[in-house]
Amino acid sequence: MEKLVKKFLSEEEKKRVIEAVKEVEKTTSGEIVPMIVGSSYHYPLADMIGALILGALTAVVATLVVSMRKSWAGFSIYDLWLFPAVFAVAFVVFHEIVKRIPWLKRFFISKEEMLEEVEEKALTSFYSHGLGNTRDRTGVLIFISVFERLAYVLADKGINEKVDSGVWQEVVDIIIKHIKSGKQAEGIVKAVKRCGELLRDNFPIKPDDTDELENLIM
Repeated sequence: MEKLVKKFLSEEEKKRVIEAVKEVEKTTSGEIVPMIVGSSYHYPLADMIGALILGALTAVVATLVVSMRKSWAGFSIYDLWLFPAVFAVAFVVFHEIVKRIPWLKRFFISKEEMLEEVEEKALTSFYSHGLGNTRDRTGVLIFISVFERLAYVLADKGINEKVDSGVWQEVVDIIIKHIKSGKQAEGIVKAVKRCGELLRDNFPIKPDDTDELENLIM
């Protein structure tokens, strides 16, 4: 999954995002941190389910083809030995294939499960990276999980007391829309700017304001 992160943003695009964060934080005491991870979870069950389904289909097809190509063109009880043999090999092969091909693996994961894992990962990342420790409790995490193609925005207590948490869905929508069109850097920059607009009035910059958090976490 690390490869997904590396491909998600180029070095030039990373610089654009960092500059956008710095520019926005000149107008607000809020600390905005975009964070990009390859995946929020490794979904081992998806590997198993994918291998079971694809392995079983392969075994069925192989058994039928071999049986029907016999000289008497019929199916015998002995052909039942072919099925478990092919299935055992196919299961191992497809397990590795599903595990290594993101678009294929996503077929075997429900949308609800991915949403749940992304939300949980965003929450743990918020605290593990210190966003809950800012002076005025004004940290905002823009969390993007590449494998799931999902985003989640989490704001600290100080912000949620003044800003309706429902507005963060607008920021998420901006990101997802641009990811789907292959313009993820532009989407993150716009999301950062929109967060700045939402924070500017309630959390203006202070004379002694300092940059307490990283401007981009990959």
